[in-house]
Amino acid sequence: MAAFRGPRVWLWRWRRNPLRRRSDVLEAWIMLAAWALTVLAGAVTGLASIRAVEHGLAQQRAEWHAVPAQLTEDAPEASGTDPAGRVVWTKVRWTAPDGTPRSGQVRVYAGTSADTPVRVWTDPDGRLVTRPTTVAVARLRAYLIGTFAGVGVAGVPFIAGRRLRGRLERRRMRRWDEEWERIGPLWGRMTS
Repeated sequence: MAAFRGPRVWLWRWRRNPLRRRSDVLEAWIMLAAWALTVLAGAVTGLASIRAVEHGLAQQRAEWHAVPAQLTEDAPEASGTDPAGRVVWTKVRWTAPDGTPRSGQVRVYAGTSADTPVRVWTDPDGRLVTRPTTVAVARLRAYLIGTFAGVGVAGVPFIAGRRLRGRLERRRMRRWDEEWERIGPLWGRMTS
């Protein structure tokens, strides 16, 4: 059976009331602080993460460049039921910005012959990298990462506040039980 709670009164823990306990006021301040930290930490972390990811991806777009390369070997032929459009890994070579020859592996269509020119993406040091993200994809990625980071960080003060409130609630119930054990038998004598 659920206990009757009556109508909900806003901010009752801060109102003057002879039945208000110190623990009620403490609990109210703890929950206010937990909610404020939850919102503040989540928003600050989310926005900072969004800025950091967008900045990092914009820096990649600015620094990574497509350079010409040549296949050094024939790409393996397609096999199986769908030979058209199959992509395979094969070796390629290109020249780094400092003039040194480099080699690595890239994905090309099956059956592409050696010495075929291809374009690869490199960083400022001439190492192979993936194609940089577009502005729209970078923005989406930044917002997703910022949202997850903000929610994750906001969960810490929220959970801490809820746990602390639970401890206060258990302590209050324990004190009520002790008080009832002391006062309860006195009520029995008055009704007999």
